[in-house]
Amino acid sequence: MRSALSSNYRFRILALLFFATTINYFDRSLIAVLAPTFEKMFNWSNTDYAHIMIAFKVAYGLGLITMGRLIDQLGTKKGYTAAIGIWSLSGMAHALVQPSFSVIGFAMARFGLGFGESGHFPAANKTVAEWFPKKDRAFATGIFNAATSIGAIAAPFVVATIVHDDGTNWRIPFLITGFLSAIWLYFWWKWYKKPQDHEAITTQEFDYIHSDSVAETDAPLAWRKVIAKRETWAFATAKITDAVWYFFLFWGAKYLADKFGVDIKGIALPFFIYYAMADVGSIMGGYLSGRFIRGGWSINKARKITLLICALATLPLSYVAFTDNQWIAISLIGLAAAAHQAWSANILTLVSDIFPKKATASVTGIGGMVGVVAGIIADFSLGEMLDSAGNEGYFWAFLVAGMLYIVILGLVHLITPDMAPLDENLKRIPQ
Repeated sequence: MRSALSSNYRFRILALLFFATTINYFDRSLIAVLAPTFEKMFNWSNTDYAHIMIAFKVAYGLGLITMGRLIDQLGTKKGYTAAIGIWSLSGMAHALVQPSFSVIGFAMARFGLGFGESGHFPAANKTVAEWFPKKDRAFATGIFNAATSIGAIAAPFVVATIVHDDGTNWRIPFLITGFLSAIWLYFWWKWYKKPQDHEAITTQEFDYIHSDSVAETDAPLAWRKVIAKRETWAFATAKITDAVWYFFLFWGAKYLADKFGVDIKGIALPFFIYYAMADVGSIMGGYLSGRFIRGGWSINKARKITLLICALATLPLSYVAFTDNQWIAISLIGLAAAAHQAWSANILTLVSDIFPKKATASVTGIGGMVGVVAGIIADFSLGEMLDSAGNEGYFWAFLVAGMLYIVILGLVHLITPDMAPLDENLKRIPQ
């Protein structure tokens, strides 16, 4: 028998998602912060670095397909545990790499890291769908998605504190993630159950969580049904913009080092500025579309108008290609990072807006895989351009990145001009 008193247990679950995302991005950001140092230590070319990044993304893309499906089948609790266990062990494996096989060693460690980390967003998105009503999901997603920036901000500060200019102590930051993950897993197993199985939440909270959801069975959906829906491919198309986020995350420190001479001790402040701006964007993007829905707008209109605002806010990023002022460049990257995170919060929420809960992780995985493929193409192209044309390669990267979102939004609207929720059989629910 549930209590009738109010509770907010769902925010404890959201806090777990926030900290898991922080660990995830701290782990994946370390090599990006250390890249200029590793280039000198191990004599890497830009193409060598690109290949290491591609190894991560290949595994991430493969993992998104398999992990998303696995999480829908195993359930959130077990699936999330498997994902964070794999990525933590792989993250610590970076510390075992020796100079004599640095490229292949880091590529192998990044491959394992990418496969494990691929389970994070499908599991987190599924968790939000289980614990929050539709009207709150964009805001909840914005909150945990904001932790991507917290992790990315923490990485340069930890590296600057522990690692010397010559690379001494570089292994220590990679080992920290194992300790953090063990703490997280303890609380995940202690606190997490589905709302209907949880004795700690009240009747009032249970009713609120399910206030705008429809009942559905646990019968799995055939893969062919999920992949055949145009809504799946609208989400996947929107995820092509992940290539821009990967560019900020994995090439940002190299750009500042190559263009403005920013070293390992000076990278923390620029990272703090544009990832702090990204945090604000993630939270505000989720809040804005949620407010539109509360004002009576349809999901289709609320999400797409918010995405349009985000796309317009990324356009100034193209000016980074023309400026020689470090702080103008950092500010414009920060604005674009904020717009991207607002965009990301809303497109992730579109999955749980439209699809039944039992398909959420699978659809998130399919879309994420498409984003990874876009990132692989961008890595390969940029690495080749930088080695052949020098810093001129960054000119084209920023020019394309600034214009990409408005083009992608147009394609999303063409694929699904009127997004609407689907029932557990993936049939359109009459509005």
